[in-house]
Amino acid sequence: MTDNLKRTQLYQWHVDHGGRMVPFAGWEMPVQYPTGPLQEHQATRQVAGLFDIDHMGQVEVRGPQAEDFVNHMVSWDVGKMKILDAHYAIFCYKDGTCVDDLFVYKLPDPEYGVYYFLAINASNRMKDVGWLQAHAGKYNVTVKDISDETYMLAFQGPQAPEMLNRLADADLLSAPRFSAVQTNLIGDVPALLGRTGYTGEDGFELFVPAEKALRVWEGILNSTEAEGAKPIGLAARDSLRFEACMPLYGHEINAELTPVEARLGFALSLEKHFIGRDALLKQKLEGPAKVLVGFEMVERGVAREHYPVHKDGQEIGHVTSGMFAPHLDRYLGMAYVPLELAGIGTEFDVLIRNKPVKARIVKRPFYIPAYRR
Repeated sequence: MTDNLKRTQLYQWHVDHGGRMVPFAGWEMPVQYPTGPLQEHQATRQVAGLFDIDHMGQVEVRGPQAEDFVNHMVSWDVGKMKILDAHYAIFCYKDGTCVDDLFVYKLPDPEYGVYYFLAINASNRMKDVGWLQAHAGKYNVTVKDISDETYMLAFQGPQAPEMLNRLADADLLSAPRFSAVQTNLIGDVPALLGRTGYTGEDGFELFVPAEKALRVWEGILNSTEAEGAKPIGLAARDSLRFEACMPLYGHEINAELTPVEARLGFALSLEKHFIGRDALLKQKLEGPAKVLVGFEMVERGVAREHYPVHKDGQEIGHVTSGMFAPHLDRYLGMAYVPLELAGIGTEFDVLIRNKPVKARIVKRPFYIPAYRR
């Protein structure tokens, strides 16, 4: 049933161009286009891919105590960020488990100097906004959900920065990774561009007024399709993030797992106080019982989410994500296993239809783009 599903402003464009629409996080989204997810995956790795990700949420935090409030709520020390910096962070519960993961943008504000722009996950939008509002009363801040008025796209791939630079007023190529640019696109469309992404490739995540979404989408594609850029559906988005070992909420992180267990130490500032900090510091110092690892299938088989992981006939963990990695031409997966069994080269069995199939722990991320090598 799709009666209660939301549709993005680009829904009709996706349908008109052969997008196969599926339910995802309460939205009707394109899972693939006629060329298929394998071709979409490789187009992003080799040239550039354009993603409709308007199911994601956006929140503004403004006010004289915005920095103090955001620092209390997120795992990264936003006081260390410069204006126009962007950083990955976690909302944590008191016990250190994950409310959600997000990107934090520190932006200029004419009244208070800075404000914070938070990009949150689609399935967690209402929960995240409620979590922020539940804690905002002790601070002189306003928390505003601007998801409906803001449209989010992503343009990712080795040629994406140069291609998008042709359509922007600002010099995008001089923007460092994990920074933001405020500029106009396609003439006079105001945009916030974050040099971040979820594919492992270089590129930008774009935030534009919702009513300008089709103009920006078609403007990017019309100027880049002849060079090989393509629209990308959810299937390729998942395989791209998987090769780069990006965590997906509900898989590698959730309300029962911590960022220490998920090996997301780069998102933690344990020297400052935030909700969940004490539990995470304790877990880091004592060592977590289990951690996330990457593995490759040694024997023939495809590891899928929730499949049990066994060692010497005993269950030791479970698969969080697994699939064929198109660019690497390997069958890979991620799983939680005991810390003492998490060394690279350790072998275990993945139970596939109750049959043990051999796998081996390998280094993460599976894929490193050329600009990082």
